[in-house]
Amino acid sequence: QVHLAESGGGSVEAGGSLRLSCAASGSIDINACLGWFRQAPMKEREVVAVIDPNGIPQYGDSVKGRFTITKEGIKSTSLQMDNLKSEDTAMYYCAHDVVRYRAGGWRCPQGDFHTMGRGTQVTVSL
Repeated sequence: QVHLAESGGGSVEAGGSLRLSCAASGSIDINACLGWFRQAPMKEREVVAVIDPNGIPQYGDSVKGRFTITKEGIKSTSLQMDNLKSEDTAMYYCAHDVVRYRAGGWRCPQGDFHTMGRGTQVTVSL
């Protein structure tokens, strides 16, 4: 079983920056995918960024060029968020899963991950 603990949320003005961190504990697979999802009130949860076991990142279209995901080993991931916008306001969740074989290769899952943290709130004001 995997447990995830997020930290680093808060309030910031538009154009500012925040850094989220996530520490994973428990049975962490060497082929772990780590990621960040977010959900705003009255909206569906969406993927923000995912990093695969080789350290290759992928980003949601709305955050490309502004957010950077990194990982430190297989038990820690961070999300650097720059040039924040009011539409980035949401609860942010750290997520963990393992690679699966699809489209001819071992890849991180599409859609929701198996394990999510409790979340950390990010509020961006105009």
